[in-house]
Amino acid sequence: MTAAKATVTALLAELGDRWETREKITAARERLTADLPGWKVPAAYGLGIYDVSGELVFGHKNAGDHALPAAVMATVLGHSGGSESYDIDAATLQQAIRLLEPAGACRDYDHPNLADWKRVLKMLRSDRQIDVKMVFVADFDDWRDNDDVDDLCEAVYYAKAAGNAKPDRG
Repeated sequence: MTAAKATVTALLAELGDRWETREKITAARERLTADLPGWKVPAAYGLGIYDVSGELVFGHKNAGDHALPAAVMATVLGHSGGSESYDIDAATLQQAIRLLEPAGACRDYDHPNLADWKRVLKMLRSDRQIDVKMVFVADFDDWRDNDDVDDLCEAVYYAKAAGNAKPDRG
């Protein structure tokens, strides 16, 4: 059993497999972030896929909100904070989905991150040649340090410019 799988299994045993209320989601988020030293909700984060032109394209983009999916992915990846990008394979994404899935029981949220991650997992399973990245942006001033971080900063900027200033709930 991999370390991420063991961690997810232990956390789910502790937190349960259904978080049907806002309070349970908050408790889960607080439990996950307690194990992330110095954790701060990222200014932005998202799961991206490189398109045929080599550009990193993001499905659902989060800008300063929805801390649970960020904490879930940080837990699975061992992300300790800051602006960073990570290569994502099917096994890693499956563990993140497994840890986030109990939140789907709460009907107060739409869960766009969970839906996007499941869509990307299907793509990874059908085409092992695609490159997937998880990108965390600690601060929008960090954009010049990493091309993937730059791509997410630009995607968030253009989404806001297009009138999508507030991402969907979840």
